[in-house]
Amino acid sequence: MKLWRQIFLFYIGGCCYCVLELLWRGWTHGSMFLLGGLCFVILGQLRRSPLPVWASMLLGAFAVTALELTVGLLVNRQYAIWDYRGLWPNFRGQICLIFSLLWIPVSLAGMELNRLVARWLPGV
Repeated sequence: MKLWRQIFLFYIGGCCYCVLELLWRGWTHGSMFLLGGLCFVILGQLRRSPLPVWASMLLGAFAVTALELTVGLLVNRQYAIWDYRGLWPNFRGQICLIFSLLWIPVSLAGMELNRLVARWLPGV
């Protein structure tokens, strides 16, 4: 049963990440569904951790940025999915400070959404 819950959270996170991209830039990529699902599951773990909220937000932003870099280096080699090379400071055009900082409040929103899902789906 716990596996089903994790799959459900993964699905919600993937959908939310894709919706954020659609709202932000008007299109998305299939790999973003996978990235979003993984990020949402991690944010759920952070939500349940004993860390203060601010620390969970920072750790969440770091995790999302690290995953974005990993996915970028694997599937965004030609910069066809995203390209941060024009933004300063960036690392190999895959991550940049501006978006890493944006992930701080988005991580809080993700943890709160995870909490709401937990209320709706017992045991999550």
